[in-house]
Amino acid sequence: MTHTIYPHPGTPDPGPGFAVESSLPPPPPPPPTPPSRLRRTLGLLGRLAFVAGGIALSFQIDRGIFVALIFLFVVVVPFEKMYPRQKGQTVRRPLVGTDMSFALMNPVLSIAGLVAAVIIGGLSLFWLPGIALRPLVGQIPAAALPFVAFFMFDFVAYWTHRWAHEVPFMWRFHAVHHSPEHMDWVSGFRAHPFDGVLIAPGFFFLLGAGIDAELAGIFAVFQIILGIFFHANVRVRWRLLDRVAANPEFHHWHHANEADSIGHNYGAALPWWDLAFGTFFMPKHKSRRRPRNYGIDEHMPRTLVGQLTHPCRGARKHLKLWRHPIIAVKTAFRGARTLVRDMVRSARRPTRSIRRETVPGSFSTNGSLFDGNGPGAQPQAAEVMTA
Repeated sequence: MTHTIYPHPGTPDPGPGFAVESSLPPPPPPPPTPPSRLRRTLGLLGRLAFVAGGIALSFQIDRGIFVALIFLFVVVVPFEKMYPRQKGQTVRRPLVGTDMSFALMNPVLSIAGLVAAVIIGGLSLFWLPGIALRPLVGQIPAAALPFVAFFMFDFVAYWTHRWAHEVPFMWRFHAVHHSPEHMDWVSGFRAHPFDGVLIAPGFFFLLGAGIDAELAGIFAVFQIILGIFFHANVRVRWRLLDRVAANPEFHHWHHANEADSIGHNYGAALPWWDLAFGTFFMPKHKSRRRPRNYGIDEHMPRTLVGQLTHPCRGARKHLKLWRHPIIAVKTAFRGARTLVRDMVRSARRPTRSIRRETVPGSFSTNGSLFDGNGPGAQPQAAEVMTA
């Protein structure tokens, strides 16, 4: 690309119309004008009103969340002080207010998450293989059925969790949960309500297979409680049972922002699926007893409102498409095809090797909402070591 430059003012004038073609890049655009103080103040007041209103509404919907937070603080925090995984981490660590806001607004966010879970669970079509397995499930003895159902639920939870990392569109929402740079008793509450995809497909799969809805609901609640425990800053590792049951260290390595740990430990309660599909990672060397860094590389807003809206940026241009039904159908079909293609690629990626590849967990979340991999999505290369 060329543009016209003119001689330095101190040089003789070569004559009218003189110009020189140069291959130098054009000058950068001027920086955007920062918002006025009034606009910043109104924005801050609006965010505070949203959070305060959400907490008040949560108190009216379910006061149990406040009892649960007090219980977690009284029971878990002392263990974090006595047996810390990350020594020197205080209760008032950075962005603890953001995580507390997520926790206090959990009842309100859960309503949006429930609606999203029903939609995602239905669209995931995981209930179809469940229906196919219903005749076999009906032959399982009643005493063994809860154990078989638990294995089935955990298997589906593994794959939905893996796709949440390795499918760019799904990662946009799951990245909110991985953005904390400190792990403790309250960090597990930081999650986008539309990230319910991790539980919904497994729940619908069990319903399709003929499993009682109450039993499937117990598994879903158990997974949530287990996740809160796994995020705690507690030094717990069952070394002899590392390959039998998941534990906090197993999940802490899943949250680690280190090159060889990204893309591993997707299991919810059992590490068996990670062992079977080559995504198990538990360092044995004494120098790697705990992760050094958590969080993600890409930008993530620091506030609750910012993190709730961050994955949905760019949605306005897609909403405009619904004015044109034919274009909207084509766009939806193209997005669904991309989603399925990325899921298949994730399932077929090689395992049990050391390689240089694009780590989906490092995707930039810039770009289009619908495809999750827009013009600004530049994946980063990192070394991945599978078990």
